[in-house]
Amino acid sequence: MRTMLTLALLAFAMPAFAANHAVEIKDMKFHPAKISVAVGDTVTFTNADSKTHTATADDGSFDTGQLAKGKRAKVKISAAGAHPFHCSIHSSMTGTVTAK
Repeated sequence: MRTMLTLALLAFAMPAFAANHAVEIKDMKFHPAKISVAVGDTVTFTNADSKTHTATADDGSFDTGQLAKGKRAKVKISAAGAHPFHCSIHSSMTGTVTAK
């Protein structure tokens, strides 16, 4: 019984590790355009397109800045909820990160 209790306490004491998720920018679109993550996770945006793009949250919670072809930027998702984003250069490019 003590062993099980000790193991249970250790499981709760172990730190949670944030995950990294990937979004590729290609053919004037975000792939995937909708992604679900946990609060504290990061999302790496990689530009595989020939044009410069951004991934800019509508609520201002993240912004990759301008990403030239082959460049990437990592953003941390620090709040729960839906975070719609867009390319500030090409307004038709949109997506959503949903954090729980």
